[in-house]
Amino acid sequence: MTVTDALLIREDLGAITRLTLNSPENLNALSDAMLAELKSAFSALEHDSTRRVIVLGGAGAAFCAGHDLKEMRTRRQAGDRGAAALRDLFDRCAEVMLMIPRLPQPVIARVHGIATAAGCQLVASCDLAVAADDARFGVNGVNIGLFCSTPMVALSRNMPRKHVFEMLTTGQFITASRAVELGLINRSVRGTALEVETMQMAKAIAEKPRSAVRRGKRAFYEQLEQPIAAAYAHTGAIMVKNMLDDDAYEGISAFLDKRAPDWNQ
Repeated sequence: MTVTDALLIREDLGAITRLTLNSPENLNALSDAMLAELKSAFSALEHDSTRRVIVLGGAGAAFCAGHDLKEMRTRRQAGDRGAAALRDLFDRCAEVMLMIPRLPQPVIARVHGIATAAGCQLVASCDLAVAADDARFGVNGVNIGLFCSTPMVALSRNMPRKHVFEMLTTGQFITASRAVELGLINRSVRGTALEVETMQMAKAIAEKPRSAVRRGKRAFYEQLEQPIAAAYAHTGAIMVKNMLDDDAYEGISAFLDKRAPDWNQ
């Protein structure tokens, strides 16, 4: 198998890793095989201290059109055995989605074309997202009788709930500019500038001290699940650990001395 034949293409560009969903014939659907590839790639990157940022995109005409409906129909036709197979599919998809916030590296979704259903869930699960201005986002399963219950978990943690519920119940798409307004993505840019804009964001993050970003990302998600007083206590302890890092000391010293910092990491 050549690199271009791979279902998920990995490119390491210095401290940045680009992962590209490479199944354009079905709009990069999250098939069994694609979920397995993502899980494998994330597992490897979790222990790769040389990679500081991950950029996740799609090949062909779209970012990701969600689950593979042909595979899902085949499972449905299996009767009672199909229920277990379908539950396994959604459990494995959730596992992949949950890996993203737990990765030490920030993950940026680079979105073009459409991001629908579980594909929209994938965008919402990433830490950051940049989209082409003609990209569209939807959880449109209701249009075929399948309410996007699992995608709404990630969406409702990114966007105001009434707007999420409107998308879920109408099956209507939103534009990239509207996705920015609602907090689903960070910014939209001309399609011709998508790659440059995404890589600029990735490089800006990659230039920061690795220990600070990794510790900070972990703390970001941990505190979100805590009551406010516990969140302050938890993040206060994180700040102490961060302040004792050599890079933090160097960064503060460089700022006070009006010079560029010399990071260890």
